[in-house]
Amino acid sequence: MKDFAGKTAVITGGGTGMGRELAIQLVAEGCNVAICDVSVDAMAQTKRLCSDNAPQGTRVATYQADVSIEEQILGFVEAVKRDLDTDRIHLLFNNAGIAGGGSIVDGDRKQWDKTFAVCWFGVYYSTRAFLPLLMNASEAHIINTSSVNGFWASVGPGRPHTAYSAAKFAVKGFTEALMNDLAQNAPHVKCSVVMPGHIGTEIVSNSRKIQSSVSAGNDTLAIRKMMAAQGMDASALTDEQIDQLADAQAINFRDNAPMTAAAAAKVMLDGVRAERWRILVGDDAHYLDEHVRATPEQAYTPEFYQAVLAKTNWRI
Repeated sequence: MKDFAGKTAVITGGGTGMGRELAIQLVAEGCNVAICDVSVDAMAQTKRLCSDNAPQGTRVATYQADVSIEEQILGFVEAVKRDLDTDRIHLLFNNAGIAGGGSIVDGDRKQWDKTFAVCWFGVYYSTRAFLPLLMNASEAHIINTSSVNGFWASVGPGRPHTAYSAAKFAVKGFTEALMNDLAQNAPHVKCSVVMPGHIGTEIVSNSRKIQSSVSAGNDTLAIRKMMAAQGMDASALTDEQIDQLADAQAINFRDNAPMTAAAAAKVMLDGVRAERWRILVGDDAHYLDEHVRATPEQAYTPEFYQAVLAKTNWRI
């Protein structure tokens, strides 16, 4: 699929970050877009930004949905058919994701389950739900966002990252298996797995909002545990100060990343045009991919992590 003009794309998690930038860039090329997100306000902003560069006649539809709830995804499908007046789509970007629920040993189960549900079941539910519309198109492409944590289950020593990593490994494996399934049973539908490194998005702040609503108060406790594991004494800090530190970290993650969300979206779309099934996004992703595969037995040692910090701008 070399040209997106006149096509129809569906994007989950389109309110902010890479989802928003995908929508903006696709609409600018004359692609009709439908996005879902849990935040109505964020989607409204995305729609306004899309409208600034939309060719005449290009449509943008929004729908509030939590991708971890299958009934809401099914409602999104019906909204796409109704609002874009179509029975087919050409592009499905399973982009929605959150972080949290780091430890299965002493972490909060509700947060763990929510992270896994959004990051894995969101991809599964959406693919199942939109597959008939993809099948109806003459050519189509499914793009599943995994992560470098889909092949390296770590963000460094002392910081468990089990829910997110397990989900992203699942997305990677699912997409690789799906590629073979589609080749045999629906060869006009392609698929790609996207593995970004540190991209400047709102995932940290968005995740805190969602996880706080899932399990009130435990987000601050989790931050205290993480700081203690990294040798930092947080006992003198109030919960308000902990929250302020977390907010500052979220801003730093977004504003000081080695790659912007807009640049990441362009890499993804270029990968789709080139029909690459494996799309690494960012120099840190390329470095980690090469070195994890080269020295898998050393991938979870402190020395490996220090080498990552020395060779890339990766900071999480």
